[in-house]
Amino acid sequence: MHNALFVLGALFAVLSAATFGLNNATVRRGVISGTVSQALAITVPIGVPLFAIATLLFGQFGALVGFDARALTFLALAGVVHFVWGRYCNYRATKALGSNLAGPVQEVNVAVALALAIGWLGETLTPVKILGLALVVGGPTIAALGSRRRAARASAFEPKLREGYTFALLSATGYGVSPVLVKAGLAGSGASMAGGLVSYFSATLAFGLVLLLPGRLAHVRAVDRTNAKWFLASGFWVFLSQMFRFAALAIAPVTVVTPIQRLSVVFRLFFSTLLNREHEILDARVIGGVVVSLLGAVALASSIDSVAALLPLPEALKTWHWP
Repeated sequence: MHNALFVLGALFAVLSAATFGLNNATVRRGVISGTVSQALAITVPIGVPLFAIATLLFGQFGALVGFDARALTFLALAGVVHFVWGRYCNYRATKALGSNLAGPVQEVNVAVALALAIGWLGETLTPVKILGLALVVGGPTIAALGSRRRAARASAFEPKLREGYTFALLSATGYGVSPVLVKAGLAGSGASMAGGLVSYFSATLAFGLVLLLPGRLAHVRAVDRTNAKWFLASGFWVFLSQMFRFAALAIAPVTVVTPIQRLSVVFRLFFSTLLNREHEILDARVIGGVVVSLLGAVALASSIDSVAALLPLPEALKTWHWP
């Protein structure tokens, strides 16, 4: 049963990565001429009714009253850190650099999440997980670096490197901290949809305070209709991504879910090529990066015992873990 939940959690993480990649491609289209504030004003609040529907369908509304103050605090912080801080910085980086250049820098969030998961939640790394981590992080990096020069030549805009790389790193802090907060907030309850509703509601309240600043509300209401459609599409896809992410974190360790989710960099390269062909490219190195990353995802979804059943591993590797 434990292994089945482990594999299911890994599957949810892959689905989260795929839908997050599609979200990045659609929001990229909108922020070419739209603004980050306009994108947030649509993609953050739309998550509240969507997660409310999901919570109702999964029969988890009762779990909302079951969360204690500690759980509510962690889930609320996760929402603000991820959906407001991390998403704002991600959109700024995407607008300044495009998806291909921003993605590899955001891999730093894996290190942040794993460090917190090991130090705070007491999770461990096995040799198989370390191999999977290296492959999942390495695959997207190979894919993006292999196409960087040609993507720059093909791009219809001039990248703002300093701004883009700064906000890509800042987004990695939000995206790295939030999985640990979600895991701590859910605390094995399994109420993933209810937890997502709490996080999105808290993020919406926090962003609502930003709209109280002079001129902010008028600015977001002036969003172009075409851009609004792209932001609405992005809001839906990122909702699905977060739904799968919360479901994965409810049943699988952060050390598995977070690295697998970095497959989103590979997925967004594909989707960006389809939706923003004049800004992105797809080449042999990108395909190679996909293969490497998927092998990593398989490794992260495998236990050391299942690998040992197929390969003659030394006893030291079977029993070693860190810490």
